[in-house]
Amino acid sequence: MADRVIARLRSWDGLLLGVLAVVLVLNTVTIGNYWDGQNQINLWQNGIERAMVVLAMAFVIINGEIDLSVASMMGLASVVVAVLWEQGVGIELAILVALLVGIGLGLFNGFWVAIVGLPSLVVTLAALIGFRGLAFILIEDASIGNAETAFPQWFEDLGQQPLSAFIGILDAVPIIGLAPFALFLYAGMLLLAMVVLSRAGFGRRTYVIGASLQVSRYSGVRVAAHKMAIMTLSGLVAALAGVMLASHLGAVRGSTATGFELDIITIVLLGGVSIFGGSGTMFGVFLATLIVLNIRNGLGLQGIPGHTQTGVIGLLLILSVLVPNLINRYQEYARRRTLARQVVEGRKASAG
Repeated sequence: MADRVIARLRSWDGLLLGVLAVVLVLNTVTIGNYWDGQNQINLWQNGIERAMVVLAMAFVIINGEIDLSVASMMGLASVVVAVLWEQGVGIELAILVALLVGIGLGLFNGFWVAIVGLPSLVVTLAALIGFRGLAFILIEDASIGNAETAFPQWFEDLGQQPLSAFIGILDAVPIIGLAPFALFLYAGMLLLAMVVLSRAGFGRRTYVIGASLQVSRYSGVRVAAHKMAIMTLSGLVAALAGVMLASHLGAVRGSTATGFELDIITIVLLGGVSIFGGSGTMFGVFLATLIVLNIRNGLGLQGIPGHTQTGVIGLLLILSVLVPNLINRYQEYARRRTLARQVVEGRKASAG
């Protein structure tokens, strides 16, 4: 057990733990009330929808693909809920339709990637533009969720009020009673994702396909069906996050969730998932989620504007790809140097 802990500390996860510790120390020193319970809840509440989509994106990238359309899908799902509600459809049915739209759009992406064989980068880049355009077509320049078209109170409370507002007994539980419903939903999704990725056959197939497409096919893995399933999962989770975002914001526009894909992809790659697929852990992704959320929260509390925060996240994205690459090159260099030294020593021993 001790050996496993030491090995993890020496891994990328250990590096992330160190980075997280530095971020927390800096925030603690520079922000007086950083550890206030309400601030810790705000930290999660302001990024919980992106954290949900991160879980699905981890499966997509480990599988050797990418989905750039998730933020547009989130925005479209929130618009679908809002437009249907404005047209007199019950909010429950509107939510169901939005989730079905997410599944359908995920299948759409999956068809072009898994069946036709187009690169996911191209397919989902086109989908990013198309889904966002569709959202603007549905809602135009309007904003739904204002005084005239307000969502039902229970729907807004779901994303804005603490869980104690629904379960009174939680008033006596510190911090947990302040947490929104979405945080508990995310916790359940995180545990499920960890188990599936590390313990279930679906997770093992995800790694195998991402590591080598040809080996997967020769091994009898149904590659196309698996990729379709993962892209569909990405669409469903993005739609669910979009519904929760509409509940959280209480108002929806065509631009809702714009730019969220940057944070989502950065977190996954920073978490140690290889951009080429086949490697990464959900624990590392969770640590990266904590790092990005704490960085954004700390910068926000210090009055740093949003575009500067985005620049910092962009820098993290570059580093999350560059650093593992440099480490791999150094390890390969060290391995070759060790091998060369062994050859030289072997020749000297033979000559002696």
